Amino acid sequence: MKDLNYQLKSLCERNQDGSRSTQADRFQLLQTMANHLNELGYRRMEAKSLKPKHIDALVDKYLEEDLTPGTIKNRLAVLRWWAEKIGKQNVVAKDNAYYGIDSRVFVTNVSKARDLDKELLAKISDPHLRISLELQKAFGLRREEAIKFSPDYAGQNNYIRLKSTWCKGGRAREIPIRTDEQKDVLNRAQLLAGKGSLIPTHLVYIQQMRLYERETQKVGLSKLHGLRHRYAQQRYQALTGWSSPACGGPIRTELSEDERANDTVARYAISQELGHEREQITAVYLGR
Repeated sequence: MKDLNYQLKSLCERNQDGSRSTQADRFQLLQTMANHLNELGYRRMEAKSLKPKHIDALVDKYLEEDLTPGTIKNRLAVLRWWAEKIGKQNVVAKDNAYYGIDSRVFVTNVSKARDLDKELLAKISDPHLRISLELQKAFGLRREEAIKFSPDYAGQNNYIRLKSTWCKGGRAREIPIRTDEQKDVLNRAQLLAGKGSLIPTHLVYIQQMRLYERETQKVGLSKLHGLRHRYAQQRYQALTGWSSPACGGPIRTELSEDERANDTVARYAISQELGHEREQITAVYLGR
């Protein structure tokens, strides 16, 4: 057992707040978060060394994984418990809105799409990171997928294929190539990476991911998960011919029977392209 996992186990044993079920859930979440922090590069961390940067890193990870606001709020509650027990309550912001976590409303019909600011992108010093960010925008990729992307493997005639080892849950998938923007970024990725990936040969994934975090924060690129929202909304427009509810388009009850059928087909296609198993998750990106 890693030091942090062991120390959090001891913290739980000394502070048995709540029912046994609550204690068990808290313990499991803390162990999971300790593992996540280790994966994020914080390998010599102790329970007493919890800092705001650790909270930010975890929240970014959970947003990247498309966890619901309610799930992230539950994890923040456990993080606040941890911070309280080590006497560092101020490490975790009191307001969830500070982390960009909205209320538990699953469907808001408000767009969270973001574009990629070209001037800020140009300030990223690493060309591999610049291409990764452009791939996120062009194909709606998750951060990990865009960093691990190997254009020589991925690029096919009419689609890109993503390896299971790049994707959340080990679910390989394909995404259609439809636009000149997509073709252009793929060509430039191929020229840069050759037979390799968008991780420079002298680095491993975790190092490149940490560089991604530092560089984007330094130049002021934030809420990059919004690039996936942008992709989903553009695909919905292309597949249906009208804007999604999040972009001011009609809600489902306003659609005709044929339009509702088209809406369902489009949502399933977008769900697959984004790497989700459930069509319902598209409501987060498109509204309902």
